[in-house]
Amino acid sequence: MLISYAWLGRHIDLDGLDVDEVARLLTLHTAEVEGVERVAPHLDQVIVGYVAAREKHPDADKLNICTVDVGDGEPLQIVCGAPNVDAGQKVAVAKIGTMLPGDFKIKKSKIRGVESRGMICSVKELELGDEHDGIWVLDPEAEIAKPVAAALGMIDWAIEIDNKAITHRPDLWGHRGFARELAAITGRALRPLDLSLPSTGTARSVPVSIESKSCSRYIALEIEGLKPATTPAWMRQLLLAVGQRPIELSVDVSNFVMLDLGQPNHLFDRSKIGSDGIGVRDAREGEKLRTLDGVDRTLSSEDVLITSGDEPIAIGGVMGGEESMVAAGTNAMLLEVASFHPTVIRRTATRLGLRTDASTRFEKTLDPTLPMQAAAHLVRTLSDIVGGLELPSAATDVGDWQDPSSVIELRPDRLRKLLGAPITDDEIRSYLESLGFQVGRVEEFGWLRTHSPTRVAEVGATLGGAAGIAERLAELGRQIDTLSLTPADIAEIRNRLESYGIGVGDLSSMSVSVPSFRATKDITIEVDLIEEVGRLYGLTRIEEQALVVSAKPVARDRRRQMVRAIQDRLAGGARFHEVLTYSFLPEELAQKTGVADEAYVEVVNAVSEGWNRVRRSVAPSLLGLLENNLRHRDDVRLFEVGKGYLPADAEHPGDRGQPRQRHEVALVWGAPKPGKKARFDADRLSALKAVVEDLCGSLGVELTWRAVEDERPAWAHPARRLVGGVEHKKEFTELCFLSSIDPRVARALGVSADVAIGTVSIDALVELPDPGSRYTPLPKFPGIKIDVALAVPEALPAAEVVLAIEAAGKGLVKEIKLFDLYRGEQVGEGRKSLAYHVLLQSQAKTLTDKEAQKFLQRLERGVEKHSGELRRE
Repeated sequence: MLISYAWLGRHIDLDGLDVDEVARLLTLHTAEVEGVERVAPHLDQVIVGYVAAREKHPDADKLNICTVDVGDGEPLQIVCGAPNVDAGQKVAVAKIGTMLPGDFKIKKSKIRGVESRGMICSVKELELGDEHDGIWVLDPEAEIAKPVAAALGMIDWAIEIDNKAITHRPDLWGHRGFARELAAITGRALRPLDLSLPSTGTARSVPVSIESKSCSRYIALEIEGLKPATTPAWMRQLLLAVGQRPIELSVDVSNFVMLDLGQPNHLFDRSKIGSDGIGVRDAREGEKLRTLDGVDRTLSSEDVLITSGDEPIAIGGVMGGEESMVAAGTNAMLLEVASFHPTVIRRTATRLGLRTDASTRFEKTLDPTLPMQAAAHLVRTLSDIVGGLELPSAATDVGDWQDPSSVIELRPDRLRKLLGAPITDDEIRSYLESLGFQVGRVEEFGWLRTHSPTRVAEVGATLGGAAGIAERLAELGRQIDTLSLTPADIAEIRNRLESYGIGVGDLSSMSVSVPSFRATKDITIEVDLIEEVGRLYGLTRIEEQALVVSAKPVARDRRRQMVRAIQDRLAGGARFHEVLTYSFLPEELAQKTGVADEAYVEVVNAVSEGWNRVRRSVAPSLLGLLENNLRHRDDVRLFEVGKGYLPADAEHPGDRGQPRQRHEVALVWGAPKPGKKARFDADRLSALKAVVEDLCGSLGVELTWRAVEDERPAWAHPARRLVGGVEHKKEFTELCFLSSIDPRVARALGVSADVAIGTVSIDALVELPDPGSRYTPLPKFPGIKIDVALAVPEALPAAEVVLAIEAAGKGLVKEIKLFDLYRGEQVGEGRKSLAYHVLLQSQAKTLTDKEAQKFLQRLERGVEKHSGELRRE
């Protein structure tokens, strides 16, 4: 955003403040200044000349030979083609060697045989406007030979403000707002500005109806008696300084008021407005309007339209329509000043690619009390220029807007504590009042009296450490009414507060009335006021202080640490890829995985059709990713740490009927099916079992595997599945479940690979005693390695065989590894042979062969109970 140094001078006395000092003060106290640039620096080279004589060119009817006095010796002979040049005029002269905009250098030349030693400039040639039908005729009082900029008072600088620094400050989108800031910073007075509407006639006001929720206030005011006139030079100069191109008087005054106060406005040709007046409604889908830039715009139902009758004449808050623009010769206009919803205007401007000065300001949540002031400012400014304006009827002012002004309690002691500066109560008052706030007197217990007991209790808990302080402070707040307290009462309350560890100053406050121009989105809570005082006091004045805090170690979150360890382990050596999926289970996937008939937590407003179920387990979500990933690579390893949600039931009703969460890590591994000659343990289930064993082992948990006895998920294989857990005092705690995929589910998912799925309960792992980091000493005595082969029925799970081996060892079995699986004639039909490496080891002695034989005898008797036998051949 650009602001003009000279424009600021209309609102505040800048004597003794050059532009660099203004930029420095604004950067330190208000908003970052990105740069300062001289406005129209080329006008320092263009000088004031006096046309002493003019005669016709002998060889060109449209050219004139002018004798121009430039005050330094012999007058210049300049050939000029402008029709309005005449003797006796003061003009802008570019002498030989002058560089004009566009890198155009003036040289001595001959025009139709006549020497020309300079150039008499037009407004357009100096980039001061679009007028090019004649030369620029200067004020007769302009001093000859003086640079035009100095002679006409056109020395100005454009100060560029970082837009991001004032997005939250709608009051700073006009020069008056920045002048108010400078006045507060420097202690100077803000010049008065008459923002009262002149008297109006008694004719019928223009009807206005608002049918859109996106417009909270709309003012319509008829203006008559407009006479043809040009924009005054001072206004043109100010507009040019901030990048606005002067167009014609009504448009220039409209832009001037917007840039002066920050409130956009619009002028309609009154003759284009019907007797029904103005309507404000939402656009219809596909409705069209040609805007002032000549482009046909297609609108949506989210846009706001200004209409005459039902005919669109402007896009609310963005740009007017071409048909209703003020035409040349118009003497009657209708002024619009309104308040629009910021989000709606931003969306419309973005969608249409039509970001205007008006829409940029409406996006900032403008002060709703500002429109009437802007209307008055425009009328008075225009009247001062042309005179004789009439307001035939009272302004129409409709809408359901509310004054956003508010009152906030500010605790001076809290301000001093947060800023770390010894700012007195009088200084606080002075700073705030200079910014337009109204400040009441400091009241003992004022903050306590004006806040709700709940809020008092919250703050009380942070002010002291006495037991029950929050509750006692809240009760005290219910009792206090400082207007009726006697000195004795106040003394007693002060003692009670001090007994809580709270100083009276912590709860004494001054009431600060926030003006409407700061209350829309900027100043809403106490710390906002503290920031205002701090920036005016000067953050550079605050002395550095050592930061003294009590350092407390962060509480150890075992669950979080465990999740991180699981992620590192699986993504590391196991080479699994972590994924994140939705907690919703689509209908199609539920059907394919066979879990559609289970009870689910369901959402009413699903993110998409068929996504109303909240998953019970993470595993089905991973299964849904298999088919697509297996098309791109043979080996797919995925895991996700997430939650499943079980609906409340009679067994687990919940405090408020809320669902139960199940925190788990799910794993899925898909790879080509092993060949007929592959090892017995080449399948994915065996591989996944090893991964889970390693994972749990890294967490200090040694798994015991068992056969599955109860009902399991529909996606699990009916036979190839097992559970792992820990056994303590003959009680088994399940930690994980592994299974091959059910063939029917695999076909439904379009998967032909060998797939294993597993879930590990993080909830159960967290409940186990924390093993911590322990040192495991090397065994003092050697162990005995024994290979055993057991022939058992085909239906007997391997987990039962492992239990039998452990039982036979009577606590001496340290390790069991399956190394062979055999089916064939030697064991008979319907039977299988499982061969294991078994390590026997004692912590108290060296085992002998006799003890190894006793182990084998016990094992033989144990497997016989399962219709098995110990193979000895």
